[in-house]
Amino acid sequence: MTSPESRPPAGAPEFTGVTPTDAMAAAVAAAAQAEGPERTSRRAVLAWGLWDWGSAAFNAVVTTFVFTVYLTSSSFGPAGTVEAQLGWALAAAGLLIALLAPITGQRSDTSGRRKLWLAVNTYIVVGMTAAMVFVAPDPGYLWLGLLLVAAGNVFFEFAGVNYNAMLSQVSTPRSIGRVSGFGWGMGYVGGIVLLLIVYFGFIQGLFGVPDEDGWPVRIAMVVSAVWFGLFALPVLFAVPEYRGAGVKREKVSFFASYARLGRDIARLWRESRPTLWFLLASAVFRDGLAGVFTFGGVLAASVFGFSAGEVIIFAIAANVVAGVSTIAVGALDDRLGAKPVIVAALIGLVISGLLVFFLHDGGQIVFWTAGLALCLFVGPAQSASRTFLARIIPPGREGEVFGLYATTGRAVSFLAPMMFAVFVGVSGEAYYGILGIVLVLLVGLLLLLPVRATQQKLSA
Repeated sequence: MTSPESRPPAGAPEFTGVTPTDAMAAAVAAAAQAEGPERTSRRAVLAWGLWDWGSAAFNAVVTTFVFTVYLTSSSFGPAGTVEAQLGWALAAAGLLIALLAPITGQRSDTSGRRKLWLAVNTYIVVGMTAAMVFVAPDPGYLWLGLLLVAAGNVFFEFAGVNYNAMLSQVSTPRSIGRVSGFGWGMGYVGGIVLLLIVYFGFIQGLFGVPDEDGWPVRIAMVVSAVWFGLFALPVLFAVPEYRGAGVKREKVSFFASYARLGRDIARLWRESRPTLWFLLASAVFRDGLAGVFTFGGVLAASVFGFSAGEVIIFAIAANVVAGVSTIAVGALDDRLGAKPVIVAALIGLVISGLLVFFLHDGGQIVFWTAGLALCLFVGPAQSASRTFLARIIPPGREGEVFGLYATTGRAVSFLAPMMFAVFVGVSGEAYYGILGIVLVLLVGLLLLLPVRATQQKLSA
């Protein structure tokens, strides 16, 4: 591990007595400090974090606690069948992301249009969220609901590539863990506020929406679209468009971008092989993390008997726990490094998931306790995974490497949905899907343990 005092100055011709991985990490740290901001701007960080706040409309309301729960209800088909169809739809979306994410990220770097593509992809998601108002509670509309959720996931991931790439534009090497944790935390807190609006305004009928034909959920999707659209605006005004080293790279055609990507991966293999191993390990455990939230609301309703309102109340509590833990652990990430945070979080997730499975007969109290324990660990694992990679990305290639981050994740994004669907299909019981998700998390943890990529440990 290198310290701020031991890092060589930018432009140093060589690094003696260190491995290629150490040299690359030191070079990246020096270059990033030269290219990034000299100090962290609270205004820029807040504007950047508000995108995460707004994204709760898709993460919490659409894919986790409201729309997917609605879509897997008995109105759309028999229990077990619709859950499996949702899993396959999300797996198909993952394949598209795997093929396209690194190229779209690379091209946003070289074009200097990182912020533009963040806006374009974000507002496509906003439009698809609003279109969910047309999904009536009838089996004939299941295909439309699955299409909107899957396509929304594709464009949301494309937006996330550019959003993650902007992390280096709003943080310094000393603050990157706290800034990343703040962003994730804002997403959870935004989820709390929006879920409260949805619960009291639509589920409890405060806004007077008729309680038939799924209108409370359908109108909530329109409100969620407006929410995301509004809170995505500040980052587009407060953070300048990217004009760093990536813009100086030669611009190539779409298909030539794949050849460039191949060369860049080969270079990473030669100079920083542990980075590639981390991408593989994180791909697996991040898919497990996504599975926790994607199927959490579904399991609460189908296995533990939560009503739609109770699912939302649980979601609010879950977001409080996840938000507080993520923001708090961000400072620990800066002091200890990302890997210890990720390892501890994954161990906690495996244990909590097994408790949910083996104690499921205990009823709702089991899901309230062990389920909230799961939420305690998800956010820190997500945030630390982002900072682990951000610390060692060569400046000017943030979009490309975070696109590769998305691709490696989505290349195996069929794992959690598939394992969930397989365990449910074989057993005939929805709660067995928990074992499928836990298995993915465990494999990700085992793949991460040998990774020894150099990380910067910076004092506060």
